Amino acid sequence: MLNWLLVLVPVAFVLEFIVHPGDMWIFIVSAAAILPLAGLMGKATEELAARTGATIGGLLNATFGNATELIIAFFALSAGKFDVVKASITGSIIGNLLLVLGLALFLGGLKYPKQTFNRESAGTAASLLVISVIAFLVPALFDLTEKQFGISSAQVKIDDANLALGVAFVLLALYAANIIFTLVTHKDILSTADEANAEHHKTEWSVPVALGVLLGSTVLVGFMSEFLVGSIEGFTKTFGLSEFFVGLIIIPIVGNAAEHASAVVFAMKNRMELAVTIAVGSTIQVALLVAPILVLLSWVIGKPMDLVLNNPLEIVTLIGAVLIGNSVTRDGETNWLEGFMLLGVYVILALAFFFLPSAPGIAGHG
Repeated sequence: MLNWLLVLVPVAFVLEFIVHPGDMWIFIVSAAAILPLAGLMGKATEELAARTGATIGGLLNATFGNATELIIAFFALSAGKFDVVKASITGSIIGNLLLVLGLALFLGGLKYPKQTFNRESAGTAASLLVISVIAFLVPALFDLTEKQFGISSAQVKIDDANLALGVAFVLLALYAANIIFTLVTHKDILSTADEANAEHHKTEWSVPVALGVLLGSTVLVGFMSEFLVGSIEGFTKTFGLSEFFVGLIIIPIVGNAAEHASAVVFAMKNRMELAVTIAVGSTIQVALLVAPILVLLSWVIGKPMDLVLNNPLEIVTLIGAVLIGNSVTRDGETNWLEGFMLLGVYVILALAFFFLPSAPGIAGHG
C-alpha cells in the first residue's frame, strides 16, 4: 500500500545531485523513499517464507529487514557519527520489542482473543535478550570504572574500543550458536503448527523474482541511506532535534519498516509464531549480529567504535524494554492488552528522548 511512495526514489536522486534544496527536504524524501523499499523487502521475504516455514522465514525477514538499518548505520559510521550509530542500535532493540511486537500483539489481539506461539522458542529468545543487555551494560560500567581509577581519557577510549572488539567476537559466536540450535540441533522442538500454515500461503512471486526484488531494494536503500545520513545535521538543526533522538527513534522506525509491516500482517492472520519470530528475532539479530558487525567495520575503516552507552536513560531504557518484552512473551500466549502495554511504554520512552536535549558527553564519543 506504500508502493506509490516509490516515486520518491528518483526524486531523492534529483534532490541530492541536481536541485540541492537543503538538508531538511533531502532527509524527509530519503526517509519516505526507504519505507516502500523496506516494504518490498518484507514482501519478498514473505514469499520466501512461504516456501521455508516460520523459523527460516522469520530469520530471512529479520535479516533483510535489518539490512536496511545496517546500511544506514554504516554510512553514519563512515561519517564519524558514533552517537547516532549507537543510538540507532539501542533504538532498534526497543523499537522491535516495544513498537513492532506491540503493534503485532495489539492488532492481532483485536481480531483474535488469544494467540499462542512456541514457549520453548520464546524462552531461548528471552535468555538471548538478557545477554544482549549484559553486552551493552558491561562496556558502560567498564568505562565508568576506568574513569574513576583516574586513567587518562585517551587510554580509556583505546580500552573501550578494544573491549568492544572482544565483545563483538563473543556476540557473533553466540549468534552463530543460536542459528545452529534453531535450524539444526533443535529444529524439531522449536517447530510449531505455524510451519504447516505456511504451506497454505499462496505465493505470488517466483523465487528468482523475490530474490531480484530483495537485491534491487537493498541497493536502492543503500543510496537512500547515504542521502539520509548526509542530511541529518541540517535536519536536526531545522527542527531543533538532537541527533541522539534521530538515531534512537526516527532511524529505527524507518529502518524497521519491513518488520513493522510483516509482523503486523502475520499477527492479523493469526500466524503469531512468525510474527514473534520476526519481532523478537530481529531484536536478537540487532544485538548479536548488527552491533558486532558495525564494530568490526569500524576497525576496518580505521575508526574504531566502542559499545559504551553514555546516556544513563538509554541504559535504563534498554533494560526496561527487555524486561517487559520477556514478561509478555515467556508464557507463549498474548492478547491485545499486552500489545497495548508495550506500545504505551514505547511512547513514554519516545517522549523522554524527544525532550532530552543534546548534552556534552552524549554526542561524539567514539
